[in-house]
This record gives sequence, structure tokens and C-alpha cells, in this order.
Amino acid sequence: MFDLKPYLQAKQALVDEALEKHLPKATERPSQLHEAMRYSVFAGGKRLRPVLALAAAESVDGEEGPVILPAIAIEILHTYTLIHDDLPAMDDDDLRRGQPSLHKAYTEPLAILAGDALLTLAFEWMASCQPPAPYGSNSLALELAEAAGSRGVIAGQVEDLASEGRAVDHDQLLFIHLHKTATLIRASIRIGAMAAGAKPKDLDQLTMYGGDIGLAFQITDDILDETSDDATLGKPVGSDLKNEKATFVSLLGLEESRKKAEELVENAISQLQGLPGTHEPLEAIARFVLDRTT
Repeated sequence: MFDLKPYLQAKQALVDEALEKHLPKATERPSQLHEAMRYSVFAGGKRLRPVLALAAAESVDGEEGPVILPAIAIEILHTYTLIHDDLPAMDDDDLRRGQPSLHKAYTEPLAILAGDALLTLAFEWMASCQPPAPYGSNSLALELAEAAGSRGVIAGQVEDLASEGRAVDHDQLLFIHLHKTATLIRASIRIGAMAAGAKPKDLDQLTMYGGDIGLAFQITDDILDETSDDATLGKPVGSDLKNEKATFVSLLGLEESRKKAEELVENAISQLQGLPGTHEPLEAIARFVLDRTT
């Protein structure tokens, strides 16, 4: 039986080692900016997105080496979104991953600039990657840009903010969750597979997998915001309710939300059949997304 825990630990260590190598050193000017960037990047976290990229490469029988830089580019872009999410103008959260949010640990202007710098650096790294045929030289950077821009993560954030304090229907909620969370998780899978030279058919299957577990991840987040506590979750619980945000729990209730997440995970796992490499890590990660407590 596949044991996910040592797998995650090994991949997380690999990701952290690559981040340490490629991020600007804290001593490099402007040192306060680089300290702030590192503060958020090394604040902990599951490294789920880069691990998914690496696991996707394995599932198409690809090599790990060419995927590492794209994987950590995804991670620092994700970190930028968290920094900006926590700002007073956005969700106004003082805690992230069990420690003060960046704008609290440093200053609000520096947090904005650190987020901007991580976003820019993510594309610098991604643009330097050359995926194998049939993918073009700009394919990975384009994939990340589409996932992160006004038709991706930012679209979800805008609609999320606009929905605060308003009743939303299922279609609107689905748009928010798909764009704010699922899109970048799906892109992580696709980028890992593309960097490993996945065949188009295999990439299509992994795309379906990524979209399903991405949505399941956000639904689980909604559930944890209702049922967990600050110490366990590493960030303030109840913030969705405080900010009157649209969530699956507020729309469907806890039980139906759990059922929806379970259906998505099972459907995601079904997409892994027939892939040329090992898909056990992706299957285990899908179940972890459902069962996680942080």
C-alpha cells in the first residue's frame, strides 16, 4: 500500500531545497524585501502545488529534474496570492500558517512589494524553462499566466470580493471557487505533465483530475473554516462568516458540502486510469485533499 507521508516529506524537502537555492538571499539588496519574500515562502505550508507538479510528471513516466524549477515557480506565485489575500484591503487576516501575516510582520507597503516581486520572479523562472515536444518554448509561462490572470485566480478573487454580503447562486459560487483555487491547482498538474513531455491524451486526463481536486480542495477549505480552530488551521477560522463570503457550506450546508467534495475526489481518481507512469501518489494526494485538517 502506498504511504503518502514519506512521499510528501521527500518532495517537500526537494521543493524547499530548490527554493533555498533559487530565491534571492536575504543579504542581497534590498535586503528587507528579500527577507520579506523569504519570510512568506518559508512560513511552512504543504507545498501541495509543486508536489502535484512532480507527481504529475511521475504519472506520465517523466523525469523529475525538468519539473523542479516550474514547480517552485508555481509555489512562489501561490505565495504571492496568499500575501495579497491577507492584506487589509482584501481579507484583512492577521495570521497565516500559524504566524503573523506578512503585512503584520513587516509593513503593508513591503507586503505588497514582496508579493509583486514573487509574482514577477515566478514568470522569470518559468520563462527560462524549455519543455520537450510537443510543447513550445513559451508553453509553461503561458499556462501559468492564464491560470493567474484576469481569467484565472484574479477573476476568482474579484468575484469573491464582489459577493461579500450578498446572496449568490450555485453558478456564481462555482465560478469563484474554480477560478480562485481550482485553476492554479489544475495548472500545477498540467505544467508538471507538460514539463515531462506528456502525450496530449494523458494531459487531458490529468487536466480533469486537477480541476476536480482543485474544487474539492476549496470545498474542504470552506468546511475547515466552519469546523476547525485557529491553532489547528494556522489561520483565523470563521473569517468566511465574518466577511460574509460565499462558500459551499453557506449555500449547501456541511453534509452536502462533504458529499460534493467526496464525489469530486472519486471522479478525479477515476481519471488516472491508463496513465503510463505511477499514479499512486496522485490518488493518495486526492484522498489527502479530502481528509486534511489544515
